Parts: sequence; structure tokens; C-alpha cells
Amino acid sequence: MKYLRTLALLLVVLIGMEPINAINSPNKMPDNNELFFIDGSQGKLASKIALPVLATGEKCPMVILSHGFGGDMTFHLWEPIIQILNENGIGVLRYDFNGCGQSEGEFQNMTVLSENEDLLCIISYVRALPVTESISLVGHSQGGVVTSMVSGDCGSEQIKCEVLLSAAAVLREDAIRGITQGAHFDPWHLDQPYYELPRGLKLGRAYIQSAMTLPIYETASAYKGSALIINGMADQVVPYTYAQLYNKVINNSELILIPGEDHTYTIAPNYAVKLVTDWLIKTLKASK
Repeated sequence: MKYLRTLALLLVVLIGMEPINAINSPNKMPDNNELFFIDGSQGKLASKIALPVLATGEKCPMVILSHGFGGDMTFHLWEPIIQILNENGIGVLRYDFNGCGQSEGEFQNMTVLSENEDLLCIISYVRALPVTESISLVGHSQGGVVTSMVSGDCGSEQIKCEVLLSAAAVLREDAIRGITQGAHFDPWHLDQPYYELPRGLKLGRAYIQSAMTLPIYETASAYKGSALIINGMADQVVPYTYAQLYNKVINNSELILIPGEDHTYTIAPNYAVKLVTDWLIKTLKASK
């Protein structure tokens, strides 16, 4: 059923159907950085939008930011990225995945597939905004996996470009090995509905079961638009070899490996922000 629901949401994005559970036509544009909610896979998704100064009727490129496993829209790279993109005429929407931050849903019910559905709902909302000229995606860690798979499913006709920050394609192998985010389990005998994580979260059985068979690279490889892939070479969560494989399977991609950088870019965050914003500004302006 999850695969069928994801397929239905993908059809919404591709052919413009009105989704049953997505808000496609807001009564008014939210104010910059005002918290509002968009219907997602497990309930309402907390969201914030930030637009550049626009003339009446003017449109702009829109970028959607997707956070990592168990994170939220307060990820420390997002604010400086938003500020720089806004200063260069680019709008941004960030949000919390289901079960995260201020969004509805239980974290133990979250899977990569449900997050794919969330992002499809967000895309549907952004596409319906009167200010949207194009849509591009940026994702960190598990949000990078979601970004890569949704971009592959939607194609370059729907997604102008994508940025993958430490995209956690390792999550499939982690699930098969029986260790995810510090939780240990026998993947072939999942005898509990959830598994406790060291950070106080509950990892649902459905997450593990679906992660083990996710066609991450197979789906990501279908994307033919421009892609920027970034990974820290000292990342202990997602080894940079996973970024190298992304670079191999996505034809029109550029790979940047940062020596000494960790998974969340705490060593030189300003450098990571500059890499992302410089590339997006150059790519989106060149596409006009």
C-alpha cells in the first residue's frame, strides 16, 4: 500500500492532479518565516517559506530544504542558505518531516518512503504557489536520500536541480547489517514493533523492513538534471564513498569532497553554505 500511495502522489506532481491530502491552493501566501502547515503522509507538516522581494506578479526559482534523520527545519545550515538565496532572488521553503519537529505523526511510524511522500506533497504545494518559477531540491543525510529518490521519480522536467549533502545511502546497508543510528537488531527476525535509539527516539519495524530493499541508487540514477553532491571526508555516519557512487550513477553531477569535514558540517559550516549557494545561484541563473 505504501508503494501505491507513493505512486499516486507522484502522479499528482507529474500531471497536476489535485491530491486528496495536500494543500495546493493556500488562501493567502504565508508571511516570510511564518509557521504554517501542509498536509503530508502522516498528518500536517510544519513549514516555513522565505521569499525575496518580488514585484507584483513576479515569479522566482524556489528551493525546498529537507533535513536529516530525526532532525527538523532548524538544521544549522538552513538559515544562512536561506538568507543568501533570498538576497539573490531565490525563494526557499523548509519543513519538518512526519514525526519530526513540529509536524504531526509518530516518529516510530516514519520510513524513507513516508518521507518521500512528504516531499511530494511539499512539491505539489510549492508548484501551486503563484510565485513559483521552478523547483529545486536540497537535502541533508536521510533528507538527501529522499531528495535523490524524489528527483529521480519526478525527473528534470519537474525538478530543476538538486543538492545532496552527505546523502545517507548507507542506511540500506545499515539496516541489512542490523544497526541503525545506534539501534541494534536482527533484521531477519524483527520481533519488536520498534527499537530504542540512543537519542531517545523509537525506530519502527517498518522503517527497517522498507530500508533493506530501497532502490536508492537505481531511483536516483533516473534524474538527468544538474546535481551537486557534497560529503565530508571525515564523516563517520556516511562515508564519502557513498557520495562517490552517487556521482557515478547521476550523469550530470558534480562531486565535492571536503577534507576533515564531519557529517553535519560543524568544522567549516560557512564553506559548506558557500558551496551550496554559489552553485544554486549559478545553476538557476544559467537556466533562465
